[in-house]
Amino acid sequence: MTDPIPLMPKSAAQAPFTALRCPTMYAIASGKGGVGKTWFSITLCHTLAKKGKRVLLFDGDLGLANVDIQLGIAPEKDLGHVVENKLPMAQAITRYDEGGFDILAGRSGSGAMATLSSEKINAMRGELIALAQNYDYVFVDLGAGVDRAVRQMAGPAAQTYVIITDEPTSLTDAYAFIKLSRAANPQAQMKIVINLASTPNEGRNTYETICKVSETFLGYTPPMAGVIRRDSKVRDAIRAQTPLMTRSPNCEAAQDVDAIATQLLSD
Repeated sequence: MTDPIPLMPKSAAQAPFTALRCPTMYAIASGKGGVGKTWFSITLCHTLAKKGKRVLLFDGDLGLANVDIQLGIAPEKDLGHVVENKLPMAQAITRYDEGGFDILAGRSGSGAMATLSSEKINAMRGELIALAQNYDYVFVDLGAGVDRAVRQMAGPAAQTYVIITDEPTSLTDAYAFIKLSRAANPQAQMKIVINLASTPNEGRNTYETICKVSETFLGYTPPMAGVIRRDSKVRDAIRAQTPLMTRSPNCEAAQDVDAIATQLLSD
């Protein structure tokens, strides 16, 4: 068995992705797109808000932001205003009343956002860390992939949820994210969320696959945060641009996210 992802040179891997940790900040990553990362981000935020927590969802996909699209909202201000007009980040926050949490929306399809320099991303991270003092939890919905901007945005997170399905490309890309993140910061903490599982047992099998590769080549065992079952109610909610916890709060997928939220509260 050989390592599926060769590591970049040490200098490239380590700079400049380490950052001061923010204990209330959590990143949500996937490596591969289309595995339910943004849906999970929204649903987890909504679940924690229903439990009385102050929550901010930061759309950190700098090229293809879509939190606002999934929720059917049109924020007056977004991250583009922060970057282009030097608007204070706090003034770009939108209150999502239906979910009881705050959103800092991104700007989809903006070339300027997708190519931000490391210096500008560092400044944005610093402002977000300062803003996090006003919340119990801040979640950063990262872009798909393992490029510089994604890893840099994940830098301050106390923990990163890595969303994986049983597709081979999802497993490979998730492993790449874990490997590069740990190369940049050996203390980086991650938990695995298996999404779209046919059954809980199949979800655990998928987790064991990524776990074995990580243990073999990285000497690191990322814990499992939970398994989310495949549920037609999720697609219905996304099509209706309505949070799952509003539309179908008792469905299987909602129960699974609630279990992850409950575990987070007990950590």
